[in-house]
Amino acid sequence: MSSFRRVSAPDSSLGLLREGYEFISNRCRRLNTDAFRCRLMLSPAICVRGREAAEMFYTPGRFTRQGAVPATALTLLQDRGSVQTLDGDAHRRRKGLFLEILSAESVHNLVGRFEREFRAAAERWATDGEVELLGELQGILTRAGCAWVGAPVTGEAAEERTREFAAMIDGAGAVGPRHWRGQWLRQRTERWARDRIRAARAETNRSADSPLTRLAAYRDANGEPLDEAVAAVELLNLTRPVVAVARFITFAALALHEHPDSRESLTNGGANDRAKQAFAQEVRRFYPFFPAVGGRVREPFEWRGRRFEHDEWVLLDLYGTNHDADAWGNPETFRPDRFAGGGACPHALVPQGGGPQREGHRCPGEDATLALLRSSLGLLLDAVRYEVPPQDLSVDLSRIPAEPASRFRISNVQVVG
Repeated sequence: MSSFRRVSAPDSSLGLLREGYEFISNRCRRLNTDAFRCRLMLSPAICVRGREAAEMFYTPGRFTRQGAVPATALTLLQDRGSVQTLDGDAHRRRKGLFLEILSAESVHNLVGRFEREFRAAAERWATDGEVELLGELQGILTRAGCAWVGAPVTGEAAEERTREFAAMIDGAGAVGPRHWRGQWLRQRTERWARDRIRAARAETNRSADSPLTRLAAYRDANGEPLDEAVAAVELLNLTRPVVAVARFITFAALALHEHPDSRESLTNGGANDRAKQAFAQEVRRFYPFFPAVGGRVREPFEWRGRRFEHDEWVLLDLYGTNHDADAWGNPETFRPDRFAGGGACPHALVPQGGGPQREGHRCPGEDATLALLRSSLGLLLDAVRYEVPPQDLSVDLSRIPAEPASRFRISNVQVVG
């Protein structure tokens, strides 16, 4: 049995903090391999990247997410008891609920709410002089997402939820004050979510079409409702990822600014929808979102001549797989035409996970993400005109989650459509 090469450092945790998204790929290049062993937080880990690694990692039933995600990130993102921490039939049943909630009709409803909130915000931007797009988008998506699930927020409550969701997302990949703030604010958001679940269960004339009421009414294989705290966590797992799309949309605005030649293809009549889809996919491939995903081996198996034993910790480099030169020619070049044919290999394009959506752990909100991105491109191109003042637009890959340094400021906004 062959063994993967090992990083010489006794522990690589500081390297991960320093290098962020490029941590695994840097060592893969240094060791001339797509798989290596190291220690992270004093625990043995196997790090892998690339299309073949993703196919291995997302083979249904091979890995469990239990114990595979640092508790600091888990409690800010999925949290205990959520769909992503389940395996087997329990995971398939709960995942099925999310896929039902995220039906094409429901996603259309979400996009409509997003567009209305965007247009309303744009009217204000026209008189504000200069605005920070990332922060504005987080507010827009908070209001749209909460209304979509059936828990609308306005005024001060909308501002509070926006701060809370933004802090959870911003703190998930951090240590220190940024992380502590996210944890503190999440407690407040969970209280709000529990109140919404409790109210939905007490409501006698509730609509079956509301994601909130579907969660409140859900029964497991034993006919039992979700624990109130778990149902509240899953409500946040519907709303918080909607707010997280603000980063993708901000990166899309950055791409439009830095690659103005793409605008022509995006406004070219009949090719419009296909071009927007291709542009959105390239935004998801090119720009950083999740750095990596972890799993622990459920059943031993062999891959590349090595036996993976029960409970071994494996990390798949998502960002590095999206930038793998074997799968993507000139991966550091932004080229929407990569997706001109429409489809994308589920093991090569993995910004939100890979593999089969229903049976595996691929994000059930991927279609919603793409729909929001396509909509945002139309709004940025056709609904508003704006200027991009001088600013620092660099993206620091050591920061998780990454964002433009200036958070992308725009000025002199005009509403035109």
